[in-house]
Amino acid sequence: QVQLVESGGGLVQPGGSLRLSCVASGFTLDFYVITWFRQAPGKEREGVSCISASHGNTHYAEGVKGRFTISRDNAKNTVYLQMNNLKPEDTAVYYCAADSSYSSCYYYWDTGTKYGYWGQGTQVTVSS
Repeated sequence: QVQLVESGGGLVQPGGSLRLSCVASGFTLDFYVITWFRQAPGKEREGVSCISASHGNTHYAEGVKGRFTISRDNAKNTVYLQMNNLKPEDTAVYYCAADSSYSSCYYYWDTGTKYGYWGQGTQVTVSS
């Protein structure tokens, strides 16, 4: 079965950290661009971070630069999103998406390019 599964979400206090995982099954992530998106209640879905298939180049939304780090472990078929210094405005459902039409985030970030696979999402709540 081809799917992406996110995990690692939860409730954390402001200033805390979480690491989200996006595990692929049924296909190999090596040649896929992976983007983390999030959607807060009443808001549109937004891109958080992207990692290219080739060279591992990364992109980040302005609001998470310096706090979030995306990485990939192809041996584990997994992409991670390390989130530090979390803020209440980071509260959202976080989704990972994968696509292999292109190998670089340049063709996906803020372009509207569609992704072939989506996970079901994991809830992140930042609250005291």
